[in-house]
Order: sequence, then structure tokens, then C-alpha cells
Amino acid sequence: CALAGAQLQRRLGVARGIALGIAIIAAACALRWPLHGSGGLIATAALGGLGIALVQALLPAFIKRHFPARAGQLMGFYTTGIMGGAAIAAASASPLAQSWGWNALLALWALPAVAAALLWRRAAATRVDMASGAGASLPVGSGRAWLLMVFFGIGTGAYTLVLAWLPPFYTELGWSAADSGLLLGALTLVEVLAGLVISSIIHRFPDRRILLLAVLLSVLGGLACLIVAPAHLALPAVILLGCGIGSLFPLSLIVSMDHVADPAGAGALLGFVQGGGYIIASSMPFIAGLIRQHSSSLAQAWMVMAAGVVVLLLIAVRFAPGARLAQSR
Repeated sequence: CALAGAQLQRRLGVARGIALGIAIIAAACALRWPLHGSGGLIATAALGGLGIALVQALLPAFIKRHFPARAGQLMGFYTTGIMGGAAIAAASASPLAQSWGWNALLALWALPAVAAALLWRRAAATRVDMASGAGASLPVGSGRAWLLMVFFGIGTGAYTLVLAWLPPFYTELGWSAADSGLLLGALTLVEVLAGLVISSIIHRFPDRRILLLAVLLSVLGGLACLIVAPAHLALPAVILLGCGIGSLFPLSLIVSMDHVADPAGAGALLGFVQGGGYIIASSMPFIAGLIRQHSSSLAQAWMVMAAGVVVLLLIAVRFAPGARLAQSR
């Protein structure tokens, strides 16, 4: 749905589109109270995905229009908020479900969505919305746009892969489920802290390649720990992966935003990068599952991801400062 960001920007305007996305998220969560069967969970997940896509496709255009001088920094804080919100939700799910039940817990997340809608209405009221009809087309004819999409997709694939398979990997090594979950919690905490640090210092690095290469090497080092000696190097793996993945997620979107000067172009490009990138990223846990099904360990999956990081290193050196993406109107 993020691929439709450019069309939605034209028809709804950015502020109204974001407000609609938040409202859809709230409705999707609230509907999980009555629709608690498997079909209802899938339907509400799809509805929630639509709302999330609206917000993630349109908010970069809003930031680029109203805060052009701080666009990179604000995008960093925003993407770190995504990771932080996911961490809070994951950490609180089990204990809250034990007290209230899963139906009530899943519906409960409608309340923060409603609060976000009210805050957004207040924040956007002082800003002039982009008029309907304004916008840019998806940059499907730009090789650089496809390169940015692949970069974001592989980098986010490292996040989805580790999120899905790190605890099962360590339970196979003899760790308890609780200890494996604690390891994932520690990883998420490091990711959020790394994202906050990157967001705070990004303005000091007009050449993003310095940071990109550093965080990619951190991810590569963490994967090496999982491949070589996962039992003995669990803590270094968590620190290296957390620092690398937590920094790479905001950096990849900031680099994408650097390629466009106008807000409409930012909305179109970021919608394209995220829409295609998340499709690529969603394949990584599935590929790891296939590898695990036909082998005795997930070590080969970590090797495949390490090869992907090497590809990202080669791509990152091409992101010289000052590059711009040609946008078709």
C-alpha cells in the first residue's frame, strides 16, 4: 500500500492522508475485540497495514515541506520511534495478556492510536496542507530509486530476520525460551539507543557514507559472531547487531530523502522505497525458514544475510552527498 503514496498525496493531501492512516490503525485495533478469530486477526492485520502504509508513505513529505533544514534529524527520530514502539508492544504483550486476555490486549492499542490522532490534529492544524492534485509520480524509471529501494529492503531484511529467528536460534543451542526472549529484548533496546544517537548526530555528517559503512560493518561483525561462536559471543553479537541495525533503519530512509529536494518528490520516493523495500525485507524470514527446514542450523541463513550486507557495502559507496533524483511530474 505504500506504493500508492504518490496517488494518495495527490487526492487527499499529506496532513489529511496521515490523519486517515492513524484513524484506520485505531479502527483495526478496536475491531480485534469482536473479531478475535484467525480470519478476524488476518483481516485486521491487513487493515492496520493499510493505515501504517498511509502514515509511512506521507509523513516524509510533511517533514520535508515544513522542516527542510532538519529533515534528516526528524526522520531519524521518527524511525527510531517506530522501533521503540515495537519494543514496548512486544515487551508488554505477554504480561498484559495474562492479566486482561489477548482480545482486550490487542484492542487496547486503539487507545494510543486515538491519542496519536488527537495529537496529530493539533500539530497539523498550524500547518498548511499540500493541496490536492500536488504530487510526483513514482520514480519507476529511475535506476537510483531502484537502488535505494534494494538498499532499504536488504537492510530492513536484516532487522526482520533477526527479529524472527534470533530466539529460536538460541533455543536450539539449549537456551531457555525466557533467556532467548531476554536476548531479543536487549537487542531491541540497543537498536533504539543506536537510533537515538544517529538521529542526534546525523547533521554532523553531510556525507552519509561514513556512517553507512560504519553501521554496516557493525552488522557484519554481529553476524560473524552468530556464525563463528554464537554461544560464547551472544553479548557481542547483540551489541554489534543492535548498533548496526538500529542505525541502518533510519539512515537508509534519511539517505533516500537526501535524494529529493521537494516535499512531493520525498513522498513519492519514500513511498516507492518503503513499498518495494518491505516486500524484499519480508522475504528474509521466509528464506531463513526454508534454509532451516533443509539444514541442521540457521548458520547458513546468517551467512546469506552477511553476503547481503557485503552487497550493501558496495552500494553505500555510491551514495555521494549532493546526488539528486530526477522526478517526473
